[in-house]
Parts: sequence; structure tokens; C-alpha cells
Amino acid sequence: MWNVLLVEDQAIVRQGLKVILEQDENIQVSHEAADGLQAIEILEKHSVDFVMMDVRMPNMNGIEATSVIKKRWPAIKILILTTFNDDQYALEALKEGANGFLLKTANSTKLIEAVHSCMHGGMTLHEEVAAKVMPKLLHTSPKDKEPVAVALSPRELAITKLVGEGKTNKEIADELFLSIGTVKNHITQVLQKTGLRDRTQLAIYAVKHDISD
Repeated sequence: MWNVLLVEDQAIVRQGLKVILEQDENIQVSHEAADGLQAIEILEKHSVDFVMMDVRMPNMNGIEATSVIKKRWPAIKILILTTFNDDQYALEALKEGANGFLLKTANSTKLIEAVHSCMHGGMTLHEEVAAKVMPKLLHTSPKDKEPVAVALSPRELAITKLVGEGKTNKEIADELFLSIGTVKNHITQVLQKTGLRDRTQLAIYAVKHDISD
């Protein structure tokens, strides 16, 4: 069972999210916080697998909290809840290591699927916001458009491309006829070669550099 921390400044929204998420037998909302500072205090004392977090909160917002959490507890998965007006925040969240974002209008099925996707190594992007955010990821400086400096094998390039498409380790393994363990090993090697911090940064890297196999 995955322990989930809900971070949202409106108590009634937290209650609704908890009811929805705990419909799934694999999910337990073990802790709640009203802002980023409270979230970090909880994580200092308790073990959590997944954080579902609002963007706009008092004291410490979701972007600032994501940055701190990913630096201190990189294994924790973070899903940002956003609105149409928060697409720039969503972009910043991804750069800080968030594993995806959903609109607050998402239905219960999408919320639960998002947790499963992130926990299995996927990258969840709400389609309507992704359409606005992805072009910004692709808008790079001339320096960014230089050829990729690291030498990746054809297999590593193929896996990186699929990571950029938001595929989970299982989906990548099925598509390339590999074991999940092999996919994980290749991703670790690519992260080491590129000097990237985590899977989310690798996905952004793949999009920016138009990685293809």
C-alpha cells in the first residue's frame, strides 16, 4: 500500500481528494498538510511514497515545496494539482522534479490512475495543460539546440525517447521486449551519462533535444 500526503490549503478539497483516492485499495492517505512548510515537517517525521500537492498555497507554494522535497527525498513521487491559469507553475514544477500535473477538474478515475502511473515510473500530464506547457519546453535557446553531447547507445536512445513520451517502465519494457529490471538499469545509466537528477528531468531532456531512436 502506498502512503500518500495530501498538500492543499482548503480542508474541504483535501477531504474530497482523500475520499476519492482511498477508493483504491493500494492507496492510503496517511497525512495531510495545508502548505509546503507543513508538508516538509511531516516528511521529516514520517515515511511517505507519494505527494499530491496544490500549487497556490500560503507560506510555501507547491513549486518551492517540490524543489525542497526532491532534493531531500528524491524517491518520493510528486503530482501537482493545477488550474488552467497555472500552466507556467506546472512548467516550473516539472523543472523542479515533479512527476506530473493534473487539473483540479480531473475525475476520480484520472486521479487514481495518475497515482499508479507516477508510482510505476510514468509521467502524468493532463492533456489540456500539456498542450500549453510542452511548446514552452521545446522553446530553447540556441545553446540548448546543440547536438546532445553524451553518447547514448541505440537502446538508451529508444528508452529515453519513450520516457519523454511519459511511458512507464512496464510500458517501455513491453514495447521494447525487455524486462522491467533491464529498463530500470538503462535509465540509471542514461541519468549517469547525462548528469540528470531524475526521470522527470530525463523526460524534459528528451523533449527538448527531440530524442529519437
